[in-house]
Amino acid sequence: MKVKSPITSILTYTIMLFVLASIASSCKKNDRALVVGKIQNASDLATTEFVIDKIVFGTKTKKLAFFKINEASFMAYSQAKVKTGIDLSKIKESDVRIEGDKIHLRLPPIEVINFSYPPASFVEDSLISNPKIFLNKINIRDQEEFFRLAELDIRENLQYMGIVKTTQNHTRQMFNVLLGSLGYKEIYINFENDNLIISQVNLLVNPETLVEQ
Repeated sequence: MKVKSPITSILTYTIMLFVLASIASSCKKNDRALVVGKIQNASDLATTEFVIDKIVFGTKTKKLAFFKINEASFMAYSQAKVKTGIDLSKIKESDVRIEGDKIHLRLPPIEVINFSYPPASFVEDSLISNPKIFLNKINIRDQEEFFRLAELDIRENLQYMGIVKTTQNHTRQMFNVLLGSLGYKEIYINFENDNLIISQVNLLVNPETLVEQ
């Protein structure tokens, strides 16, 4: 019978631990790679669309020698369409932490990925509008300015319309389903911050689509 020396046994045990640790590390890396891949492939699903109703109102005053003669008015109903989501390409390795069947996921902030203010949604209220009166008239350029200011007002107030919270909740629900299908029992999702990132969007009003008064 051959008896191994204590040094040989310790060395063999250390090598086995190293191999097991390497395998476990490899599995964890593969798990993280799988999760990140699944997340990045879900970019089109991690979006939320909103329709925002906006009343557009404007006036044009006619003056003569500092005296107000009359005031023409214009009122219309419009809708802005906003699509929000997250840029999943910004997810880093440190944003995904896996502990067995528990996963912690940190997502980038919510972004406005599409904003449109289609002229097709503009409907003038003929009962309230008074765009043409004596020596005064609201023309197409005036209308364009009213809609431009309305569009800017919508953009400046997007942060306060509950869009961030709604998009975050929708995104959490989607990822809970996705990660649950991968076998995770405990899923914790948070966001880098609660800001709303709004990129510069040009006004899409075409003067030719507005009605000459």
